[in-house]
Amino acid sequence: MVANKKSNKMLQRRYKNITNALILIGLIQAGSVWAQAVDPQNVLIRNVHLVAADEKDEEFVVNILIRGNKLEVVSKDPIPVGEGANAIDGREGYVLGNLVVGETPSFIILNQNPRDNFEVISDTSFFTVFSIHNGRLVANNLFEVPEEQIKEEEEQIAGRGWMAYTPPPMALPLSYLDTTKWNRWESRWLSGLFVAGVVLDRMHWSSQDADSETHHGNLSNYDGGEVRGFRLGAVGTINFKKPWVYTLFGATNSFDKGFEIQQQEDFTMFDYRLDIPIFKNANVSVGNQKEPISLERIMPMTNIAMQERTSVSDAFLPSRSFGVVVSGVSSSERMTWAGGAFNNWVNQSGGFRDNATQYTGRVTWLPMISEDESSLIHVGLGLRHDDGKNGHQFLIGPEFNKAPDFVDTGPIDSDGAEWVNLEAAWRKGPLWINVEYVDVDVDSPTSGNLDFSGYHASATYTLSGEMRPYNRKSGILGAVPVAKTVNQGGWGSWELGARYSSIDLTDGLVDGGEMDIWSLGVKWKLTPVFVVDANYRYIILEQSGFESSSDGFLIRILLLLE
Repeated sequence: MVANKKSNKMLQRRYKNITNALILIGLIQAGSVWAQAVDPQNVLIRNVHLVAADEKDEEFVVNILIRGNKLEVVSKDPIPVGEGANAIDGREGYVLGNLVVGETPSFIILNQNPRDNFEVISDTSFFTVFSIHNGRLVANNLFEVPEEQIKEEEEQIAGRGWMAYTPPPMALPLSYLDTTKWNRWESRWLSGLFVAGVVLDRMHWSSQDADSETHHGNLSNYDGGEVRGFRLGAVGTINFKKPWVYTLFGATNSFDKGFEIQQQEDFTMFDYRLDIPIFKNANVSVGNQKEPISLERIMPMTNIAMQERTSVSDAFLPSRSFGVVVSGVSSSERMTWAGGAFNNWVNQSGGFRDNATQYTGRVTWLPMISEDESSLIHVGLGLRHDDGKNGHQFLIGPEFNKAPDFVDTGPIDSDGAEWVNLEAAWRKGPLWINVEYVDVDVDSPTSGNLDFSGYHASATYTLSGEMRPYNRKSGILGAVPVAKTVNQGGWGSWELGARYSSIDLTDGLVDGGEMDIWSLGVKWKLTPVFVVDANYRYIILEQSGFESSSDGFLIRILLLLE
């Protein structure tokens, strides 16, 4: 038994050494292969296998996108070619080499699997169909995909891809169009993907001063673990000529309480909507959904800078409302727009006339984006109006789930309220900086005109070099990809983050308090579906003439069903 284990380890080391040698030999010998004209610095290679390092590992068919002489994406999902790039058919070849996102690529593509045929290693010049070294094309025996086929495929991707203004309520690990997955179903009229996720938290309050304990009691009573949330649902298409996209997601809080919801029901359906194409670059979304305002509010919570959204976003902006949103993107895809009307009568007691109506809109613009899209500046403006029929109350905790509310205006009667949201972001490779400001004016017949506001600034940097993708259709950033997962022999992706947020709920006769929070975080994505991260926060609160401080630490594990 021991001998077998040693033999397996020796074989794995031998295979790894042979693989490294093969890359070097192949790059030298493959020069004899006919090199067809293709721009190696801007190319999409479709349909190639990632060679597994171990027999037990799964071999994936992927697409590889190189832009500006840097490896940009390695994905199972379909990738549009984009401007200035060639698309070549990898003919289901086998890739070996340097596939680190953000770096200059060096790899070869073989027409047979070296794990199955040892001759591939002994004669790489014969079996190599593509070779690139430090961004220079050494060999190419692959052919370009015809423009007509590219156009047809990209129209299909656009027609059946995610077209809602807001993304799914959790980051999908793969495209829901992937027909190879066990949790994917396909029929003539209905297709979809079942998705689930669980978040596990362990909270520790480090310290608090005497004023903090007077206001909130002993915060160590909130120490301990919890199921932060358990979500499950499905996304997919209703297969008309121009398919509609449906979303059904719920959360159980039978353990404690789910993401972003305050109710104590055993199960809550929080996302249910249809997304319907109406024009080439426009869609209408009907159902329970996020309102189109604020970059941080729209992004899935699993994708934001820290574990929880800022006090500013959670206090001032609703999680979801029932309504209709019309959204679209300019022909150049540098500007997005969205507007909607909402009335939460479906989720609240009373009828439509008994509940407040809101009108919300958002416009985003890319004033600068580099040719290879590795650097961009994003700005946005959001506006919201509420008729005040149900009054208002703004309250929030210190950006930890296991904590009491730290700031609270109490109920405010209202004749109406107006929101203004300003947002700006800069992404340059693995660096992302985001700033937002929210101002709320409330017209109260008893308290007068009240003005509440808040802002936050955050910065994240991916140590492993991966770059967050930018979604031009909805004006948001996606999750950090994982160039090489731990089960592929890599270290996953590592991201460091820092954030400052400030909220002021004191004005006129209302003393809701002022709160400033400093946060630091580290996130380790072992794979796209297994994430471990830790956050530290230092909180300063001013209320009723007193200033208090406290700090805490939280470790989180996120697991997604792939």
